[in-house]
Amino acid sequence: MAGISSCCSSALSSRSNLGTFSLRFNNTRRDGTPRILRTSLRVNAEIEYVNAEEAKRLVAEEGYSIVDVRDRTQYERAHIKSCKHVPLFIENTDNDPGTIVKRQLHNNFSGLFYGLPFTKPNTEFVQTVKNQFSPDSKILVVCQEGLRSAGAANKLEAAGFQNIACITSGLQSVKPGWFDVEGSTELQDAGKAGLVQVQGKISAVLGTVLICAYLFITFFPDQAEKIIALVPSS
Repeated sequence: MAGISSCCSSALSSRSNLGTFSLRFNNTRRDGTPRILRTSLRVNAEIEYVNAEEAKRLVAEEGYSIVDVRDRTQYERAHIKSCKHVPLFIENTDNDPGTIVKRQLHNNFSGLFYGLPFTKPNTEFVQTVKNQFSPDSKILVVCQEGLRSAGAANKLEAAGFQNIACITSGLQSVKPGWFDVEGSTELQDAGKAGLVQVQGKISAVLGTVLICAYLFITFFPDQAEKIIALVPSS
């Protein structure tokens, strides 16, 4: 005979995009209705990954607050005016021998070529966000390329925040004019610094010179041959 037996329990569950809700029943009452033994509710928030255009809509229409997790230098170059700045990594100014050596190596390579500061994880990141937002707040996490914001979103989700979104490609994918911006450059260029910027300009100039030389040789071969003949051979 099918039914709920007296020696085992059955479960009724329904799934949603937020998690699993389950009611567990054990045995039945005399009138045939199930007796509730235990009720459990588990809600697992899901991080919403969006593009820059959808992020703009979340802020404008759904009231999402922006948390910028970039380092201080990128934030100062350009940031969304209404955002809260809570860096996932902070500048490492420790002076123990190991840190000094690592900082020097970093500054001679990544710092020099890419303009990146020497940083360490911000151990107060989650607590700082908690001090400014409640767990049910709608938060859009942003960084320059999308990697730090994904890591920060995971930390906030694990800490109990339920409405977290982040831009998959970061602020470098935000078009000018989409947000009110403060700083000396556009959001998409805030991550560019160091010799890489200069190198890019030099490469562009050299590329232009080579293209012009090629076109000159192609369309004016006689003149090009005379110029080449004037160049002393080694």
